[in-house]
Amino acid sequence: MQNIQVQQEVANWEEAIRKAGQLLLANKSIGSDYIEDMVNAIHELGPYIVIAPHIALAHARPSDKVKRNDISVITLKQPVAFGSEHNDPVNIVFAFCATESGGHLEQLTNLASLLDKDTVLSVLNNSNSNEEVFQILNNEFKGE
Repeated sequence: MQNIQVQQEVANWEEAIRKAGQLLLANKSIGSDYIEDMVNAIHELGPYIVIAPHIALAHARPSDKVKRNDISVITLKQPVAFGSEHNDPVNIVFAFCATESGGHLEQLTNLASLLDKDTVLSVLNNSNSNEEVFQILNNEFKGE
């Protein structure tokens, strides 16, 4: 549950990514440079991480800055623009890291299947409880 923080206040997309990344750092899953890699990827490639309305999947390439595969999620009290013409503003930010490309793709697939469920999105959009988000994500991921 330490990888979940709901109703966070941020000024912009960079701060949102850094907050989500800090959860991975606190969990010792990444080095601090990985957070900057996530931010720099958007500066270089644009808002490609905004994959659906209101949802961003922050990540960077697998590297030695990643200690282990992990994922975090924050929800935002006030949505922020990432520069995505079709999917802004964003109020759910996932950050994930993988030690190798295969883990990267597996995490994306698992996350996409979770986000395809209305119950998960409803909780993510409306919850004020880290515990509630944790429960719905774990229950849906396990297929309960």
